[in-house]
Amino acid sequence: MVLGSPMSASALTYYPVAPGVQLNVRSGPGTDYTVVTVLPSGAKVPIFCQTTGTTVTGPYGTSNIWDNIDNGEYVSDAYVNTGSDGYVASRCG
Repeated sequence: MVLGSPMSASALTYYPVAPGVQLNVRSGPGTDYTVVTVLPSGAKVPIFCQTTGTTVTGPYGTSNIWDNIDNGEYVSDAYVNTGSDGYVASRCG
């Protein structure tokens, strides 16, 4: 990565996962997708883009927004404290 590029690590905002939650990371935006890893309690995640998927109820409400946290890795926004019930990043796609 080139320093000063728009996607440099320092430009990313990391959002906390709900306290005490080990969060499933899925290969796509929904509960029907494969779990690719599990985030430990206390994790913080970047959000590269957001998209709609399966509706999930979690500590931060009910939402069909899924957060893309890495290439091919998605978490339900209902488990991420973004401070908003809507989109906080551009839409994927």
